[in-house]
Formats: sequence, structure tokens, C-alpha cells
Amino acid sequence: MFDDEDGTTIYNVVVNHEEQYSLWPADRENPLGWTSVGQKGNKQECLAYIEEVWTDMRPLSLRKKMDALNVGASVADDAGGGS
Repeated sequence: MFDDEDGTTIYNVVVNHEEQYSLWPADRENPLGWTSVGQKGNKQECLAYIEEVWTDMRPLSLRKKMDALNVGASVADDAGGGS
């Protein structure tokens, strides 16, 4: 990732449009497509925050597709009167 041997680098927690999280050095401009979430700190603090909030590792587009398939299957089960 980035050289942080002395543990003094301050990071921002960033998120992309797929709701995937990462760390980015606070003194650098965020990479294209990534937005700061407002959490800043050393590497361990940021990783602890990410572990707390990023509970589903699947990209947002996959979660939406799977949710749509599950809703369709549930409707089909209800309409089919499965015994």
C-alpha cells in the first residue's frame, strides 16, 4: 500500500460508488471515483472503522442484483402456492 514504517501517516477512509472502502493518505488528493467518508486517523484507527462499517464485502451492484433475484424468487414462491 503506502510506506508507513513509523506509523505516523494520517489516512482518510474513502469509499467508491460500489460502497467499497479503502485508506488513502490524507495529504494526497483522493483518487478519481473515491470520496472521503469523514473518518481520519492512523492506519489502525482507519482499519478498525472500516471493519466496523463494511460488513458486506460484495459490491453494491452485486447486492442489488441478488436482492432483485431474491425478491423475484419470493414472489414466484408466493404465487406458485408451493406445498
